Amino acid sequence: MKSYRPLAAGLALALVVSSPIAAQEGEEYGEMHDHMTSVEHLGGRPNSPFSEAVRVGNTLYLSGKLGTVPGQGLVEGGIVPETEQTLRNIADALERYGSSMEQVVKCTVFLADIADFRAMSQTYMEFFPEGKRPARSALAAGGLVLDARVEIECIATVDAPGGS
Repeated sequence: MKSYRPLAAGLALALVVSSPIAAQEGEEYGEMHDHMTSVEHLGGRPNSPFSEAVRVGNTLYLSGKLGTVPGQGLVEGGIVPETEQTLRNIADALERYGSSMEQVVKCTVFLADIADFRAMSQTYMEFFPEGKRPARSALAAGGLVLDARVEIECIATVDAPGGS
């Protein structure tokens, strides 16, 4: 007896992909995500090889942020001031794109040295109060851009137009 499972699965996938339900209400195919770049927050480099953020539906994917001050470079003083500035930079970017720290659902923290984990984590908790902390992963990297001690990327929700 012949099996039609692969054919049925392929037809079901084709129906889902071509269905109007697959796109969010009011969106056309090919317009389901927006790449956002803020040149002044990328060190003034308009040809950067990445977008500062990408929005897909009501989800905002924010590229990794460092503890830099525009026009001044990386803050001095080690992991605590870098973590504070990194999180301020994240808050600024989220606000520019219609989100906030309260809407962050996931962060990934990259550390130049895992020995900085405790100090980074204590500082991080000041920006995400208990009961509102996003899921988080942390790992040590072999090195970060600008010899930074920490880089953090986030995923956040964004309110739909009209506040719904």
